Amino acid sequence: MTVKVGDMVPDGDFEEMTEQGKVTVTTEELFGGKRVAMFSVPGAFTPTCSNQHLPGFVKHSSAIRAKGIDVIVCVAVNDAYVMGAWGQAHEVAGKVRMLADGNGNWTRAMGLELDATAYGMGVRGKRFSIIVDSGYITHLNIDESGLDVSSAETLISQA
Repeated sequence: MTVKVGDMVPDGDFEEMTEQGKVTVTTEELFGGKRVAMFSVPGAFTPTCSNQHLPGFVKHSSAIRAKGIDVIVCVAVNDAYVMGAWGQAHEVAGKVRMLADGNGNWTRAMGLELDATAYGMGVRGKRFSIIVDSGYITHLNIDESGLDVSSAETLISQA
């Protein structure tokens, strides 16, 4: 079942590449007492994700934070090494945190998995964006195809 506005985000762990190496980030650490803008992409280094989705959040990070957002997060069902390299390639430092949901456990718990096996990509996460306030989803935007409602511009208008 897909989460909805008003639901608490499910518990889970992510991995993040830092200067100290790979670290685990819990949902409690990420969402507890914070207002978080998160967006999910089907895959790092893929065309729409790399050319539009991530760059929009990097470009508009200051405007998003000005709306009272404490943290901006990109999550994907990729490994932490890929997410770290993708973040470096897009110069996200200080703008967007790049978190890996390597096995897709958290994405499945959200009910937002995407079966991309027909494209040789396995099971990934749908393209979506959310605003979470102290663990509760206040806004949820799920794209059915392409990049439409989960853009940085949409999130700015909702924050």
